[in-house]
Amino acid sequence: MSKKTYKIALIGGDGTGPEVAAEGVKVVQAAAAKFGFQLEFTPYDFGAERYLRTGETLPDSAVEEMKKYHAIFLGAIGHPDVKPGILELGILLKMRFALDQYINHRPVRLFPGVETPLKGKGPEDIDFVVVRENSGGIYTGLGGATRVGTSEEIATQLMVYDRRTVDRCLRYAFELKRRRNAASAKYAAKPITLVHKRNVLTHCGDLWFRAFEEMGAAEFPELKRDYNHVDAANMWFVKNPEWFDVVVTENLFGDIITDLGAMIQGGLGVAAGGNINPTGISMFEPMGGSAPKYTGLNVINPIAAIGAAGMMLDTLGERAAAAAVETAILTTTPKMKSQAAGKMGFTTTQVGDLVASAL
Repeated sequence: MSKKTYKIALIGGDGTGPEVAAEGVKVVQAAAAKFGFQLEFTPYDFGAERYLRTGETLPDSAVEEMKKYHAIFLGAIGHPDVKPGILELGILLKMRFALDQYINHRPVRLFPGVETPLKGKGPEDIDFVVVRENSGGIYTGLGGATRVGTSEEIATQLMVYDRRTVDRCLRYAFELKRRRNAASAKYAAKPITLVHKRNVLTHCGDLWFRAFEEMGAAEFPELKRDYNHVDAANMWFVKNPEWFDVVVTENLFGDIITDLGAMIQGGLGVAAGGNINPTGISMFEPMGGSAPKYTGLNVINPIAAIGAAGMMLDTLGERAAAAAVETAILTTTPKMKSQAAGKMGFTTTQVGDLVASAL
């Protein structure tokens, strides 16, 4: 009987993106060989070099082509010669919206041997997930500007949500929380936490809060629920990260608090994420940028990219292989001197080799 095969679009991107993506591919190929399935990666050159050469970011035909794959694996996007926003809007956001990747799934986990800036906190304290709504809110670009360049200039950008968009994000978060509770009593002891700013953003905040309470009570009554204003959540992330397990929030707040999450888990070098369409094509990437100054030096940390590749396996349904990748990461990080580029005690390639061999 032939092995199950997953077709993956590989976008190495810019700067050190191709370097870390290569290590992610290396590790999940080792996992596939161990667990009896196959991964076929098809490379694409979308990114700064193509844009500078052709003026093209992500053509509509490419979006349609992405739909034939089981998933997309991305290295990084960004280049100092390209104005900020062009690649992000033209590639990342276009892909997220066109493929309806309405969940941004961000694990915040402190690995053994990784330093956190939080005094007295360890891996047992920092282990939660932020579920960020990824397709609505203020990022849809509704609004405009008038009298631009004058002292009377007016600019508006609107946070807009409909009940369907809110409900599908909440359902993903509740289902994730139920799954985590079943996996560990440690997780089950904690609530699922909604984060918003409903004391000021009374319309959108009220919609999110009512939907959260109604869905929780009707469909997930066994799950404990909590609510934090976004400013309070930022304080508690720093003071008591152990309070959190699954955090669900809207787009803008999620964008901000996941960067704080990355720092308390040890930095962007270990922060992985997924842009998820639970019934369609999802895209996985390290949260760090392209780090162009390190390009070609073989010193950048690939742990985040390897973690993102492991998340891809989990979303594809290969959960045993994904768990094995995570375990291999947990056995590798204590061997590293640092998670900072050039200070790991290993090259980028050697870190990938260590994780792959730990499988």
